[in-house]
Amino acid sequence: MKIFLSKPHMSGQEEIYVKEAFESNYIAPLGPHLDAFEKKVSTYIGQDFYCVGLSSGTSALHLALIVAGVERDDEVWVSSMTFAGGVFPIKYIGAVPRFFDLNPKTWCIDENILKEELKKASNENRLPKAIIPTDLYGQSVELNSLEAIAKEYEVTLIVDSAESLGAEYLNGRKAGSGGDVAILSFNGNKIITTSGGGMLVTKNKSWADKARFLSTQARDKALHYEHSNVGYNYRLSNISAAIGLGQMSVLDDRVKTRRDIFNNYYNKLNNEAINFMPEPDGYKSTRWLTALTIDAQKTNVSHLDIIKMLEKHKIESRPLWKPMHLQPIFDGIPYHGSGFDESIFNSGLCLPSSSDLTKDEQQEIINLILEVF
Repeated sequence: MKIFLSKPHMSGQEEIYVKEAFESNYIAPLGPHLDAFEKKVSTYIGQDFYCVGLSSGTSALHLALIVAGVERDDEVWVSSMTFAGGVFPIKYIGAVPRFFDLNPKTWCIDENILKEELKKASNENRLPKAIIPTDLYGQSVELNSLEAIAKEYEVTLIVDSAESLGAEYLNGRKAGSGGDVAILSFNGNKIITTSGGGMLVTKNKSWADKARFLSTQARDKALHYEHSNVGYNYRLSNISAAIGLGQMSVLDDRVKTRRDIFNNYYNKLNNEAINFMPEPDGYKSTRWLTALTIDAQKTNVSHLDIIKMLEKHKIESRPLWKPMHLQPIFDGIPYHGSGFDESIFNSGLCLPSSSDLTKDEQQEIINLILEVF
């Protein structure tokens, strides 16, 4: 059987909630399970948040940009190393991205470069409308610095936490609680899933209310169908939310398991050419995916050699995200940094990290990689 990179892992509780939804005939996009799922996530993150369940993390980011007031031709500064869905919504609106490198200590956006460029932009009266840092591979961005910087320059901070639900920042602060608004993803490959889905998270009630309104085709209050705004069909279905309720009951267990998987890789792949994604003191990554790089100066084995070898054994692995400033669609877009993100893309890969990965499967992967070296 094929070993996948990160596949859904059901707990059994999902069927109970889905059965309830079927029996009550709440099959439509709205219903009690969606309300309960939003409340469950809010409580998990910190209770003071308004959560809006949506069809994907990408749709959540799209609406976050809209409620934050981002408009055509506005600049939005964003992590270059991210999934395309973390950038495309900027283009949906007609805004303009500007890309930033990673901090080698966290593998998340380099807040020092960001601050330096914000100072320059302020002096030249060209500040961005929003900043979108990405929690990469299950690890939180440096929230304290980013929130302070955004406040200093009065720029909206939208934290892309699509990959990091269950992670913690300093003093146990939960991923998804950062910035003016954050977004989550429940895609099929995430640490927990609703099959497909996402969520907008904010303490700003008016923003949450507007996101709900826009996500259900922006229908005005009237007996007939009245529309004064362009809306979207972005709401999460009650059935998907029922799956999410079951998944939330095992989120912390899934985090523990993936961290155990990472630690096993870390302890057994003891080759001087292998370097794993760092975790700063005080952080708690979910280790959604085990990410590592291969030091070409210490070996003649490349990350692509490992990927191709594993593929021959029906084991899925992937290169790290290709930075957006290297993508053809964003050719010519400004980029700030030393190219650290490009260097780890050219040397890095993600190993299978599913929370139901067996010890035998993981040992097989480890043995195959060690054989290559």
